[in-house]
Amino acid sequence: MAHYDTIYEYEIALAGEGLSVGIVMSRFNPDIGEGLLAACVSELKRLGVADCDIRIVSVPGALEIPLLLQTMAQSDRYDALIALGAVIRGETYHFEVVSNDACRAVMEVQLDTGIPVANGILTCEDDDQALARTQTKGSDCARTAVEMAKLLHAMCEGPA
Repeated sequence: MAHYDTIYEYEIALAGEGLSVGIVMSRFNPDIGEGLLAACVSELKRLGVADCDIRIVSVPGALEIPLLLQTMAQSDRYDALIALGAVIRGETYHFEVVSNDACRAVMEVQLDTGIPVANGILTCEDDDQALARTQTKGSDCARTAVEMAKLLHAMCEGPA
């Protein structure tokens, strides 16, 4: 029988006090983007992130999000970042290109910089699907950003 007395498990921490969070939002589908942003900011504040520690920048579309995320990550000013936007399927292959490339680039930013990025770029069939997800996804991204920032801090400071 195995003994686990010496195993350390990192706790889930959602206390956002003292964290600095950057948000990059696409303006391409404005109603969806604003819905995501409202839910995200509301949840960040509920978790204790101060207004003065939240920075928001908007960009034209989903493909522009990664460059701003990378710039913010490299600034050493943020504990976590959040990408918000929506790519809605149209009649051409463009949906796949934008969805795949934007999401891949968001992932690369966090892996290349070590700054966690919560990906809230919705990829949906239509506006109704996206609008139905704005509240949940915006809130989820806030919690993910805070949890990952706290986890990374704990791993750097806690038991090895």
